[in-house]
Amino acid sequence: MSTDHKHNLQKLSAAGLLISLGIIFGDIGTSPLYVFKAIFNKGEITEMVIFGGLSCIFWTLTLQTTVKYVLITLNADNKGEGGILSLFSLVRKRAKWLIIPAIIGASTLLADGMITPAITISSAVEGLAIKTPNFPTIPVVVLIISLLFIIQRFGTNIVGRVFGPLMFIWFSTIGILGMSYLGHSPEIWKALNPYYAVQLLANYPNAWFIVGAIFLCTTGAEALYSDMGHCGKSNIRISWIFVKLMLIFNYFGQGAWLLEHQGTILGEVNPFYAIMPDWFVIWGVTIATMAAVIASQAMISGSFTLIAEAVRLNIWPKVAIRYPSDHKGQIYVPSVNLILYLGCMLIILIFRESSNMEAAYGLAINLTFLATTILMTVFMLRKRINIILVGLFALVYSIIEVTFLIGNISKIAHGGWLTLLLAIALFIVMFSWFGARKIKNRFVKFVDVRDYYPILSELSEDKTVPLFSSHLVYLTSANNVHEVESKITYSIINKKPKRADVYWLAHVDVMDNPHTREYKVTQLVPGKVIRIDFHLGFREEQKISLLFRKVVEDMVKNGEIDITSNYDTLKKYNIPGDFNFVVLEKVISKTHFLKMNEKIILEIYKILKKFSLSEEKGFGLDSSFVTLERVPLTIPNTEEVKLKRLD
Repeated sequence: MSTDHKHNLQKLSAAGLLISLGIIFGDIGTSPLYVFKAIFNKGEITEMVIFGGLSCIFWTLTLQTTVKYVLITLNADNKGEGGILSLFSLVRKRAKWLIIPAIIGASTLLADGMITPAITISSAVEGLAIKTPNFPTIPVVVLIISLLFIIQRFGTNIVGRVFGPLMFIWFSTIGILGMSYLGHSPEIWKALNPYYAVQLLANYPNAWFIVGAIFLCTTGAEALYSDMGHCGKSNIRISWIFVKLMLIFNYFGQGAWLLEHQGTILGEVNPFYAIMPDWFVIWGVTIATMAAVIASQAMISGSFTLIAEAVRLNIWPKVAIRYPSDHKGQIYVPSVNLILYLGCMLIILIFRESSNMEAAYGLAINLTFLATTILMTVFMLRKRINIILVGLFALVYSIIEVTFLIGNISKIAHGGWLTLLLAIALFIVMFSWFGARKIKNRFVKFVDVRDYYPILSELSEDKTVPLFSSHLVYLTSANNVHEVESKITYSIINKKPKRADVYWLAHVDVMDNPHTREYKVTQLVPGKVIRIDFHLGFREEQKISLLFRKVVEDMVKNGEIDITSNYDTLKKYNIPGDFNFVVLEKVISKTHFLKMNEKIILEIYKILKKFSLSEEKGFGLDSSFVTLERVPLTIPNTEEVKLKRLD
């Protein structure tokens, strides 16, 4: 997809509205499948829980989804992109500690993402049990989820085009079904009064458990923000009006059915399917399964985007990221696809039915909501919004989300432990990768490259030293144009003198905005030592080989550099010289002087390094033109060595 086309979709348009239905609202749009089932938990249907539960659902959708996410958080767009890591990149320079809520938010979002396909597809397929009570739903659920993960490698562009119309059918269906039942008990509209929500929370003995179940109606709100880049905030805001109306009609329709059956035990009955006419159940299950697959696809795509951002921001190991189609933003991360698939299968294996999964769902995403509230508060302060309004936002949403968290904590014993365990594992991976890089950077020594200009210029012309390469390229992490790692000068001059016609220094600066692609050339020693600074957005692919070649081609075209080989034969025929990238892999060999927590972080980092891409692959370098050198960051001090010399 061209940038212009993507920009057009972000403008308010019929196409943009339709696409937002298909991509943005899948998760929140399938919540009516299981919310009331979770609230009653197979128990007795009572008037207090019907009115109180409905009131809580309405006000949760209004305060949490509409006000916090649709009206406020969507304003924190990073050049049109959303999501917790996009938000973090907007505020990360304000304070170093903000990395903690960012990592908590990202890891819990991924962990809860594993349960989304399992719970939504299980809830949908279980509708078949209405017609055929002994229908084996688990094999069908496993088959659908397996196929969904298999097709990821081929790209989902074609499927994506039909998502919008299909989700329009889904929302229209659930809205009409709900409205058709409202006539049975019109008094259900009394539940719009927040009094019933307060009464339920104050007087009901199992109120905290119900709070955890009610939270399920808004779990997709974070995904709504994460996928903003696909459709733009205007399309999301307008289409949300339709989506929210259809959701309210369906929830209240289910409430009307429940009022008719108060005093009975809900058991295995799902109010979502109970409001359907008998002849429509098979159609209903088909449409619900389709919507569940679309919701799961949106979660998987969102996870790929999240990990791609995390890799660029150095909070996830460098992993293979593929681009299965020309569609802008279409990415496929094989390792994450496998992790999510195994996570889904584990959840199905342990919980088997959606009613058991409901207890595990929502706990982790609650922490994402809290992390977003923290980062949004800092963002609003940065934007110099009235401090009273910022304080009010922080206070209101901290109270709401901490209340939900207390309610969700009761889920730990009922299965929440699994998603919490998955979230902790993901947090350890992210924090260790980020922390190890910080530790290693402490030992990197920089020198003034200007002191080495005469040596490099003379070495380039010294015929007594064999030519290592016509063009020698080093990747440097030095932000200052006049600095370079001492290990680079050591590699060129001391380790084994490396003569080259031109020495290049390439530096990648990951920008706070998502789609920057800029570069700057500095001729440190004209025609001999040249530095290129790449400014790449955190969503841009770091294919340094390709980008470097493009820069060199532009410089040759502009007459800034002559890359013709200096070998007599090759020079005679105007053949360009060869290029060789030298990648220095920094290793900490001695760790006895580090604190215990730093030692643990480095040990975890070493394990993760085995599963991550090599330095050259991580930067998109062609391995046939790469020399890899391992350099110790810590050199043992000889002063500490006691040695006696014998005559």
